[in-house]
Amino acid sequence: MKKRRKRFVWVLLVLVILAVSLPIAATKIYNTIQRSLYPIHYQELVEKYSEEYGLDTTLLYSIINTESSFQPDAVSSVGARGLMQLTSDTFDWVKSRLGEDESLTFDSMFDPETNIRFGSYLISYLIGRFQNQDTALAAYHAGMGNVNKWLQNEEYSSDGVTLHTIPFGDTTWYVQKINQTILKYQQLYQ
Repeated sequence: MKKRRKRFVWVLLVLVILAVSLPIAATKIYNTIQRSLYPIHYQELVEKYSEEYGLDTTLLYSIINTESSFQPDAVSSVGARGLMQLTSDTFDWVKSRLGEDESLTFDSMFDPETNIRFGSYLISYLIGRFQNQDTALAAYHAGMGNVNKWLQNEEYSSDGVTLHTIPFGDTTWYVQKINQTILKYQQLYQ
Protein backbone atom coordinates (compact mmCIF):
# COMPACT_ATOMS: atom_id res chain seq x y z
CA MET A 1 0.00 0.00 0.00
CA LYS A 2 2.84 2.41 0.89
CA LYS A 3 4.56 1.60 -2.41
CA ARG A 4 1.41 2.42 -4.37
CA ARG A 5 0.98 5.68 -2.51
CA LYS A 6 4.62 6.59 -3.06
CA ARG A 7 4.34 5.74 -6.76
CA PHE A 8 1.10 7.72 -7.00
CA VAL A 9 2.78 10.75 -5.40
CA TRP A 10 5.68 10.50 -7.86
CA VAL A 11 3.36 10.17 -10.85
CA LEU A 12 1.31 13.08 -9.57
CA LEU A 13 4.46 15.16 -9.10
CA VAL A 14 5.63 14.37 -12.64
CA LEU A 15 2.20 15.29 -14.01
CA VAL A 16 2.22 18.60 -12.13
CA ILE A 17 5.71 19.41 -13.42
CA LEU A 18 4.61 18.56 -16.97
CA ALA A 19 1.43 20.60 -16.61
CA VAL A 20 3.48 23.62 -15.52
CA SER A 21 6.37 23.26 -17.97
CA LEU A 22 4.51 22.28 -21.16
CA PRO A 23 2.72 25.62 -21.57
CA ILE A 24 6.00 27.46 -20.98
CA ALA A 25 7.77 25.28 -23.55
CA ALA A 26 4.88 25.64 -25.99
CA THR A 27 5.01 29.43 -25.61
CA LYS A 28 8.76 29.45 -26.27
CA ILE A 29 8.33 27.26 -29.35
CA TYR A 30 5.47 29.45 -30.60
CA ASN A 31 7.51 32.63 -30.10
CA THR A 32 10.50 31.08 -31.89
CA ILE A 33 8.31 30.17 -34.86
CA GLN A 34 6.69 33.61 -34.87
CA ARG A 35 10.08 35.37 -34.75
CA SER A 36 11.22 33.31 -37.74
CA LEU A 37 8.14 34.53 -39.65
CA TYR A 38 8.62 38.12 -38.44
CA PRO A 39 12.40 38.63 -38.28
CA ILE A 40 14.30 41.84 -37.60
CA HIS A 41 17.04 41.61 -40.22
CA TYR A 42 18.97 44.77 -41.16
CA GLN A 43 18.34 46.12 -37.66
CA GLU A 44 21.11 48.73 -37.80
CA LEU A 45 19.83 50.15 -41.10
CA VAL A 46 16.18 50.06 -40.05
CA GLU A 47 16.97 51.86 -36.81
CA LYS A 48 19.18 54.41 -38.58
CA TYR A 49 16.61 55.38 -41.20
CA SER A 50 13.58 55.12 -38.95
CA GLU A 51 15.25 57.67 -36.69
CA GLU A 52 16.38 59.87 -39.58
CA TYR A 53 12.90 59.97 -41.10
CA GLY A 54 10.84 59.85 -37.89
CA LEU A 55 9.33 56.42 -38.45
CA ASP A 56 8.49 53.55 -36.14
CA THR A 57 10.82 50.60 -36.74
CA THR A 58 7.86 48.21 -36.69
CA LEU A 59 6.44 50.03 -39.72
CA LEU A 60 9.67 49.57 -41.67
CA TYR A 61 10.05 45.93 -40.65
CA SER A 62 6.44 45.33 -41.66
CA ILE A 63 6.88 46.91 -45.08
CA ILE A 64 10.12 45.01 -45.73
CA ASN A 65 8.63 41.72 -44.55
CA THR A 66 5.48 42.18 -46.65
CA GLU A 67 7.25 43.52 -49.74
CA SER A 68 10.24 41.19 -50.01
CA SER A 69 10.43 38.81 -47.03
CA PHE A 70 13.82 40.44 -46.35
CA GLN A 71 15.24 39.30 -49.70
CA PRO A 72 17.44 42.16 -51.01
CA ASP A 73 17.45 40.75 -54.55
CA ALA A 74 13.65 40.51 -54.79
CA VAL A 75 12.03 41.68 -58.03
CA SER A 76 8.25 41.98 -58.37
CA SER A 77 6.12 41.25 -61.41
CA VAL A 78 6.07 45.00 -62.17
CA GLY A 79 9.85 45.31 -61.82
CA ALA A 80 10.00 46.78 -58.31
CA ARG A 81 13.32 45.95 -56.67
CA GLY A 82 14.90 45.22 -53.36
CA LEU A 83 13.81 45.02 -49.76
CA MET A 84 11.17 47.78 -49.92
CA GLN A 85 10.25 47.11 -53.57
CA LEU A 86 10.71 50.44 -55.32
CA THR A 87 9.94 50.82 -59.02
CA SER A 88 12.22 52.61 -61.46
CA ASP A 89 9.95 55.69 -61.54
CA THR A 90 9.78 55.82 -57.76
CA PHE A 91 13.55 55.39 -57.53
CA ASP A 92 14.05 58.33 -59.90
CA TRP A 93 11.57 60.49 -57.97
CA VAL A 94 13.15 59.76 -54.57
CA LYS A 95 16.64 60.18 -56.03
CA SER A 96 15.71 63.66 -57.27
CA ARG A 97 14.11 64.56 -53.92
CA LEU A 98 17.21 63.45 -52.02
CA GLY A 99 19.51 65.25 -54.46
CA GLU A 100 21.55 62.12 -55.15
CA ASP A 101 24.37 62.19 -57.68
CA GLU A 102 24.10 60.56 -61.09
CA SER A 103 26.29 57.57 -60.16
CA LEU A 104 23.38 55.98 -58.29
CA THR A 105 21.39 53.73 -60.66
CA PHE A 106 18.23 51.67 -60.35
CA ASP A 107 20.49 48.66 -59.69
CA SER A 108 21.28 50.40 -56.39
CA MET A 109 17.87 49.20 -55.20
CA PHE A 110 19.49 45.81 -54.64
CA ASP A 111 21.79 47.39 -52.04
CA PRO A 112 20.01 47.04 -48.66
CA GLU A 113 21.17 50.38 -47.29
CA THR A 114 20.20 52.38 -50.37
CA ASN A 115 16.87 50.59 -50.64
CA ILE A 116 15.96 51.08 -46.98
CA ARG A 117 17.04 54.73 -47.14
CA PHE A 118 14.95 55.40 -50.26
CA GLY A 119 11.95 53.41 -49.02
CA SER A 120 12.10 55.09 -45.60
CA TYR A 121 12.24 58.52 -47.21
CA LEU A 122 9.25 57.63 -49.40
CA ILE A 123 7.00 56.33 -46.62
CA SER A 124 7.96 59.29 -44.41
CA TYR A 125 7.12 61.69 -47.24
CA LEU A 126 3.77 59.96 -47.83
CA ILE A 127 2.82 60.05 -44.14
CA GLY A 128 3.69 63.75 -44.04
CA ARG A 129 1.76 64.47 -47.21
CA PHE A 130 -1.38 62.49 -46.42
CA GLN A 131 -1.33 62.90 -42.61
CA ASN A 132 -2.67 59.36 -42.21
CA GLN A 133 -0.62 56.16 -42.10
CA ASP A 134 -3.18 53.97 -43.86
CA THR A 135 -3.60 56.51 -46.65
CA ALA A 136 0.19 56.72 -46.94
CA LEU A 137 0.41 52.92 -47.15
CA ALA A 138 -2.22 52.91 -49.89
CA ALA A 139 -0.13 55.49 -51.77
CA TYR A 140 3.04 53.44 -51.21
CA HIS A 141 1.31 50.48 -52.83
CA ALA A 142 -0.95 52.04 -55.49
CA GLY A 143 0.78 55.37 -56.12
CA MET A 144 0.14 58.95 -55.06
CA GLY A 145 -1.88 59.73 -58.19
CA ASN A 146 -4.43 57.02 -57.47
CA VAL A 147 -4.74 58.02 -53.82
CA ASN A 148 -5.18 61.69 -54.72
CA LYS A 149 -8.09 60.72 -57.00
CA TRP A 150 -9.63 58.48 -54.35
CA LEU A 151 -9.44 61.19 -51.70
CA GLN A 152 -11.37 63.56 -53.96
CA ASN A 153 -14.13 61.00 -54.50
CA GLU A 154 -16.81 60.78 -51.77
CA GLU A 155 -17.32 57.13 -52.72
CA TYR A 156 -13.88 56.44 -51.20
CA SER A 157 -13.25 59.30 -48.76
CA SER A 158 -15.70 61.41 -46.78
CA ASP A 159 -13.10 63.85 -45.44
CA GLY A 160 -10.41 64.02 -48.14
CA VAL A 161 -7.82 62.63 -45.67
CA THR A 162 -8.79 59.06 -44.89
CA LEU A 163 -9.96 56.35 -47.22
CA HIS A 164 -13.00 54.49 -45.93
CA THR A 165 -12.90 52.38 -49.10
CA ILE A 166 -9.93 51.52 -51.28
CA PRO A 167 -11.10 50.58 -54.77
CA PHE A 168 -8.14 48.28 -55.49
CA GLY A 169 -8.55 44.95 -53.68
CA ASP A 170 -4.82 44.26 -53.65
CA THR A 171 -4.17 47.67 -52.06
CA THR A 172 -6.86 47.03 -49.43
CA TRP A 173 -5.17 43.70 -48.66
CA TYR A 174 -1.76 45.42 -48.55
CA VAL A 175 -2.81 48.05 -46.00
CA GLN A 176 -4.48 45.40 -43.83
CA LYS A 177 -1.43 43.10 -44.10
CA ILE A 178 0.98 45.87 -43.07
CA ASN A 179 -1.20 46.77 -40.07
CA GLN A 180 -1.45 43.13 -38.98
CA THR A 181 2.29 42.73 -39.37
CA ILE A 182 2.94 45.87 -37.30
CA LEU A 183 0.88 44.32 -34.49
CA LYS A 184 2.89 41.08 -34.75
CA TYR A 185 6.19 42.96 -34.51
CA GLN A 186 4.92 44.94 -31.53
CA GLN A 187 3.81 41.74 -29.76
CA LEU A 188 7.05 39.90 -30.43
CA TYR A 189 9.65 42.61 -29.87
CA GLN A 190 8.27 45.38 -27.66
